[in-house]
Amino acid sequence: MELLKASDLVKRFGNTNAVKGINFHIEEGRCVSLLGPNGAGKTTTLKMLSGLLEPTSGSIDFKGEKAKDLRQFIGYLPQYPAFYNWMSGKEFLVFAGQLAKLNRKEADKRSEELLERVGLMNAKKRKIGGYSGGMKQRLGLAQALIHRPKLLILDEPVSALDPLGRREVLDMMREIKEETTILFSTHVLHDAEEISDDILIMQAGEIAISGSLGSVMEEYRQPILQIEFESQADDWLKSIASYSFVSEVNIQGNKTIIVLKDMVTGKQTLLKDIVDRKLPIRKFEISQTTLEDLFMKVVKG
Repeated sequence: MELLKASDLVKRFGNTNAVKGINFHIEEGRCVSLLGPNGAGKTTTLKMLSGLLEPTSGSIDFKGEKAKDLRQFIGYLPQYPAFYNWMSGKEFLVFAGQLAKLNRKEADKRSEELLERVGLMNAKKRKIGGYSGGMKQRLGLAQALIHRPKLLILDEPVSALDPLGRREVLDMMREIKEETTILFSTHVLHDAEEISDDILIMQAGEIAISGSLGSVMEEYRQPILQIEFESQADDWLKSIASYSFVSEVNIQGNKTIIVLKDMVTGKQTLLKDIVDRKLPIRKFEISQTTLEDLFMKVVKG
């Protein structure tokens, strides 16, 4: 079931078109990653969806809701969340709950539930100023969930975390997506592959690619050979670009990635070439293009 639909969404800042008439929808119960380089329009898009920015034009429809202010249905965690460091974790969540129009009793009960869920129960009375980065991010997640939103929007939720903090937040997102629709932006493509159902890739204010992760990867996936030589083989590598079954050759020192149109022919021909020319190799590996490869292709145009 469609939860949110963005139609011809535009945002201008003076003479700059940050978002250029994008169209997409989010299905209920899905985890959607929003990908794109810096300046692609990701944060601007998330702020429009969360009600923090007014679109220049276009519309956002949320499950048939007629209310102009959709913030009651949406939980939002910015890339750099701000806290009152003199408050305790529990005090902050109760405060956030009351801002979301929960009464004091409801806010208190919900705060306890979420503190337990995000692993901060033992730190609930500690001042936020003494929290680590990972603890603050988990508190931010709890704040975004305080009013039981139908859509949770997260802007780069793990970008500032160390590996342990990143893993903690990803594990929580995996749990949360079982009950709440999630839209999150990230630069870490491995994270998108790990927990996303659908992806949106933005470039220069436009949606370049969208769809389920599986269908997008199936459509754009290409077979590749990864070859590592004991010494450089640039002359041979440049010569194979003329083969009809070779789509692309990326040389990185002694390592090379060859994108193929035909794996069977490519593997047989290139391996025979290597043997005939007695080129010394350390590795000859068959694989497929990844989400990162697709992302780089979109970014480079």
